[in-house]
Amino acid sequence: MPFSLRGDVSAAHSIDGMVLLDERTGRYWQLNATATLVLRALLCGAAPGEVAKRLTGDHPGLSAEQADRDVAGLLAALRRAGLVMS
Repeated sequence: MPFSLRGDVSAAHSIDGMVLLDERTGRYWQLNATATLVLRALLCGAAPGEVAKRLTGDHPGLSAEQADRDVAGLLAALRRAGLVMS
């Protein structure tokens, strides 16, 4: 299933991650470095499970279950905010 930002959402990279602007509402969303990594991977076509596995490789203390929950939680938040299409 393709995953993308809505056409009226702008993304700008920041020192700490990424900022998303919902141009419909004028609301900004600050993503930390990990959330930015997750979002970029999803936008490049990676499946959520693949992204979670990458997170566990990058963060040895992170369990696979927690990584799955974290990726799913970010996706859910982006969907609830209406920032993505998937």
